[in-house]
Amino acid sequence: MADVLPGLDATGAWEIPARLNMAAQCLSHDPARRAIIDLTGDARRDVCFGTLSDMVDRLARALAQRVQAGDRVGVLLGQSPWCAAAHLAIWKIGAISVPLFKLFKYDALASRVRDAGVTLVLTDPEGRDLLGGLATPLMADSVGVAGDPVAFADTGPDDPAVLIYTSGTTGSPKGALHGHRVLTGHLPGVSLSHDVLGQDGDCLWTPADWAWIGGLFDVALPALALGVPVVAARLAKFSPDACARIIRDGDVRNVFFPPTALRMLKAEGATIAGLRSVASGGEPLGAEMLAWGQQAFGLTINEFYGQTECNMVATSAGSQFPPRPGCIGKPVPGHEVSVLDDTGAPTADEGDVAIRKGSAAMMLGYWQRPDETAQKFRGDWMLTGDRGVFDGEYLRFIGREDDVITSSGYRIGPAEIEDCLLTHPDVATCGVVGKPDSLRTEIVKAYVVRKSGATVDEQTLQDWVKTRLASYSYPREVAFLDALPMTVTGKVIRRELKARAAAEGAA
Repeated sequence: MADVLPGLDATGAWEIPARLNMAAQCLSHDPARRAIIDLTGDARRDVCFGTLSDMVDRLARALAQRVQAGDRVGVLLGQSPWCAAAHLAIWKIGAISVPLFKLFKYDALASRVRDAGVTLVLTDPEGRDLLGGLATPLMADSVGVAGDPVAFADTGPDDPAVLIYTSGTTGSPKGALHGHRVLTGHLPGVSLSHDVLGQDGDCLWTPADWAWIGGLFDVALPALALGVPVVAARLAKFSPDACARIIRDGDVRNVFFPPTALRMLKAEGATIAGLRSVASGGEPLGAEMLAWGQQAFGLTINEFYGQTECNMVATSAGSQFPPRPGCIGKPVPGHEVSVLDDTGAPTADEGDVAIRKGSAAMMLGYWQRPDETAQKFRGDWMLTGDRGVFDGEYLRFIGREDDVITSSGYRIGPAEIEDCLLTHPDVATCGVVGKPDSLRTEIVKAYVVRKSGATVDEQTLQDWVKTRLASYSYPREVAFLDALPMTVTGKVIRRELKARAAAEGAA
């Protein structure tokens, strides 16, 4: 791997000062250096670090009159320079930012705002309407308080800085509280996933919203911390043409594509030239998707692994070591990743993927949920809730602990079957779960969305999997749907498919 990665010293140990403020970490660059390429308006606008610092101070002065250190302040803004400035201003005065998503409906916003105790939200007119009185809205781009530069709050690496809610694929959303060290904890993995980010001409973008850890801490903030320009763009609806336009207009060379975006590009037969790196995380990719990426981008897609509670802990890096199909990659230096057996001891067999305490990216805990925080840990290890196995130095992802299918004594990971189904030319997307079965414990059930105009049937897809994977893992039932239940971050909500399968079994 690269000799010295950002956030680490020459020995691979975390390089975290005793006093640390993420706003200072992101703004400590030449004021004339380009920070954000703004494509949210009619014309491109380049925002330098000096301008961004002025925006941050403008917000910080206004916030200082309304909130105190430790207060939670919502940020309800799409990708934009003001979104970045809002988080930085909140951290600069020692408060805690709470990212909120504009595609949330009222109930989703209400649950997070109330749970976090948010009384003030930095937003815009659209966000003000969405809030509907839940909290006091403060228009980020129009509030202004003149004065001297605002001093950075004297914060330490473990002082709370950001409260990020999980996307809720396995239960109600929980707030993961992170300290000011969390950005440093992301830097080694982000750098490797982009084949050592920071090369001449690098410029980073993602279609993922900055309200999520993937958009905010895998792209926007690491780019600012490393001095790599980041593109802010509005993408009302993802399409290959819109994606190509943003990459062209923003001089983008490095992209984080969520798996859903990659599948949509693949379904449209899109190709994009001129990129130096493509990273993906959130769900595992398979060999077929990686092979397609080589054709579509002319490079290897680097998969990475993590979760809201502790992110960017394993990654592929095609320029540093060869990818291994079916594996996520290797643990990122600075993070100790292991697979534990039922006793909590490391095992060479399949087990629980866990991360040792001491990772700079690890949460301080769940917000006001001490019992659930305690359940997340086993001794010195944080349990991810995922099942995996090490293939040499490479981590192979099996599936969520509650997603793994037990059929006739076999333990079957749904991801591999989904990947195989996605290679069929008539399949747009799919979700695979276990359906209760009195004979086999569970059978593999696939829910498939066909491409427009396609007529592929159940038997064809069953044969497709039978001839490509283990004979026992093909879907014994295939159902065709118009759409799958998805989280706002584009992940299939397996619990809803499992509930559907269970209801079918009971009937």
